[in-house]
Amino acid sequence: IPEVRQSVAQNVGERRGLDVDWERVIITPGAKPIMFFTLLALAEPGGEVIYPDPGFPIYKSMINFCGAKAVPMRLREESQFHPDLGEFATLVNRNTQVVILNSPHNPCGSILSSEEIERIAAIVREQSDAYILSDEVYKDLLYNGHHVSIAKMPGMANRTIILDGLSKSYAMTGWRLGYGVFPEPLVEHITKLAVNSVSCASAFSQMAIIAALEGPQDSVSAMREEFKKRRDVVVEGLQVIPGIICPKPEGAFYAFPSIKGTGLSSMEFETKALEEAGVAVLSGSAFGDYGEGYMRLSYANSVENLQKAMYRLNMMVNNL
Repeated sequence: IPEVRQSVAQNVGERRGLDVDWERVIITPGAKPIMFFTLLALAEPGGEVIYPDPGFPIYKSMINFCGAKAVPMRLREESQFHPDLGEFATLVNRNTQVVILNSPHNPCGSILSSEEIERIAAIVREQSDAYILSDEVYKDLLYNGHHVSIAKMPGMANRTIILDGLSKSYAMTGWRLGYGVFPEPLVEHITKLAVNSVSCASAFSQMAIIAALEGPQDSVSAMREEFKKRRDVVVEGLQVIPGIICPKPEGAFYAFPSIKGTGLSSMEFETKALEEAGVAVLSGSAFGDYGEGYMRLSYANSVENLQKAMYRLNMMVNNL
């Protein structure tokens, strides 16, 4: 719907300091189609796609589906799950077709600084012809500072796909509303993929995008402040459990603590937490090979329930 795309273009432009033509905006039922269409259009056998590990597991599965080589960009606990940019520079080459960035990051909660983004942009510009798929769905859930998109960096607007949606910022997960902002040369091709697969997001739900983006934003700020309180409850609760170390997330609504000191594998911890403590967590290994030894805990729940979960996990670990 043109007026919906115009609303998105205006919002993206104002929030990120970009000049966005509404015809470069594509609306999809959820944000995953934006990932899939981008990789279908750009990734192919013989090419390489760099993605964060640990990271959203769909990245790697989509890369593999498209036949490209999946190249992990390792995120380490000792650097607060920020990428080693010296190491990143060794991964980028003339075979690199796409670099996937996710900030704020799922599952680690890290946020790329403007300096890191600037250096990533320089490396990609100098060493490859790659596009950037910038997954920015958690952009409103930063606990310090403000969001910076790599599309704002010099020379990057015409090679960056911005991926966003309403699920996280507006708690509209079930509405299935995602959108992408594409460089002009890709728009026709991505539109063909969308029309011939998902067709479109339902018309009435698309109109909710206008209401969300152009209406009062008090709820977004209030939700961010509440998540910050919940984050602190979870981090403090995890830090007192023997064998668990939890870096403080900078954004999103996940904690990604190390459970290596418990002696359990990630999957063993996940199973015990559910079956013995009644707490649902996700194995870190679900987020990539470098996620082993960690677990993801969502704090999109009440403070009361999070406190109960911390108590139960503490009891479980102390009874190992």
